[in-house]
Amino acid sequence: MALKIAVAQLNFTTGDSAGNARRIIDAARTAHAAGARLLLTPAQSVCGYLAGAALRRPSFDAACDAAVHAIARETAALAGLAIVVGLPAGRASVIRDGRVIGEQRGAAPESGACVFQAGDVRVGLLPCADDGFEAGAQRAQAAGAKLLAALDAAPFHTGHGDEREALLAGRARAAGLPLVCARLVGAQGEAVFEGRSLAASADGQLAGRARSFAEQLFYVDAARAGTGAGLRLAADTAPAREREADLWDALVTGLRDYARKNGFKSALLGLSGGIDSALVLALAVDALGPSQVSTVMMPSPYTADISLQDAREMARRLGVRHDELAILPEFERFKQSLKPLFGGKPEDTTEENLQARIRGVMLMALSNKHGHLLLTTGNKSECATGYCTLYGDTCGGFAPINDVLKTDVFRLARWRNAHDPHGGGADPIPERIITRPPSAELRPDQKDQDSLPPYEVLDAIIDRYLDVDADIADLVAEGFDRGDVERVARLMKASEYKRQQAAPGTRVSRRGFGDGWRCPLSGPPGN
Repeated sequence: MALKIAVAQLNFTTGDSAGNARRIIDAARTAHAAGARLLLTPAQSVCGYLAGAALRRPSFDAACDAAVHAIARETAALAGLAIVVGLPAGRASVIRDGRVIGEQRGAAPESGACVFQAGDVRVGLLPCADDGFEAGAQRAQAAGAKLLAALDAAPFHTGHGDEREALLAGRARAAGLPLVCARLVGAQGEAVFEGRSLAASADGQLAGRARSFAEQLFYVDAARAGTGAGLRLAADTAPAREREADLWDALVTGLRDYARKNGFKSALLGLSGGIDSALVLALAVDALGPSQVSTVMMPSPYTADISLQDAREMARRLGVRHDELAILPEFERFKQSLKPLFGGKPEDTTEENLQARIRGVMLMALSNKHGHLLLTTGNKSECATGYCTLYGDTCGGFAPINDVLKTDVFRLARWRNAHDPHGGGADPIPERIITRPPSAELRPDQKDQDSLPPYEVLDAIIDRYLDVDADIADLVAEGFDRGDVERVARLMKASEYKRQQAAPGTRVSRRGFGDGWRCPLSGPPGN
């Protein structure tokens, strides 16, 4: 008894059922020619993940049905190849010899077991790697399955790959059956998917692992070890990766797919000479290529000469177009126009925000005129505390690092300078950008830490308060200063209105802002 399995770890597009079907058909032909007799695709491979409101439209289901029929028709000549495709609502279909031979309608007990023949092996289909897995595996085993085939599309967060691998290996061990899991790769909106499909033996040992953040046909060989023995799986095992490598590729994938799937060929960002815009520039070049990225430096009266120099140097290192557009004339005109209505009040944050808003208007104009995707450069620490200007530096279509804490911004900058994973250029970020104290440069001698706790403290509080729902008392008991905790909690809640108007970005933590965390727009601060 032997079976060659192919896992189509591919980047599907939500709503493009016809295009997704074409990719599955092409993968099926390649896999069949390589000797595979089972092709697995990830969950919701036909429709794409996170379809949202489209799922309520009959036309969406009709397009999925048409795609399944197209796959069956176009692969009818691939004798003996069973193809598993993922559908909306946790459903899946098995196609062979030009027709649908099996369906699994979710994980509920009333859905029963879907067990089918692939080569010499009885395969139990589990259309979701989460809800109902254990009961579904038991039903499949009772129906004679000797191998479990799981479809997965769980979004990435830092550390997710190791957690998912341990979970699936444990489920194979609990079921006492070998398991092959097809996992989605790519990005859709704020969600990013790492791939890293896998094979696990019946004893829970890893038998093979596909690459992370890469499309591939991942092959697994299943063979009986001896008379009366179960199946033994064998596959290539991609090496384990460090945390920063996964995080970098998640951010690159999120930006690249958002641009590509929304029809943008180029990107634009304001380059300030600071660490955040520097990191976004390096990401953009790795995602889109230097010829498709433009930067604009917009100095104000408070911009340091070294900021101008560092921005020019980084643009030179990465080979992107770089322009400089001073905002002093516009700044002075706005102040003069508003002076009669300001009533003689002294300058304050109003004038600071005015500079950011002038920049936002100019960047949006360039985006509109040239069709660039405008990238905002705010990080998660700033988004959490509202250290950003609404209609200023929040202007843009995509926020690549809005789920990356400031301490991780520094780590990623160091990591990217030491690695060149996508051929974007070695050592792209000038050292001075990394070592200078961060500043918005909107008033004389301004530093971020004048307005915020030290980033190491701030980020630790944000992480605990947001990620695991620790309340103020919990954080104080853990050793954080009560004043710091209360201040951060107050800022996080007071800034919700800004976040609800901000651009989307790639989620890489367990809980990002947006759907992952919302608080009332009105009401007392609470806990």
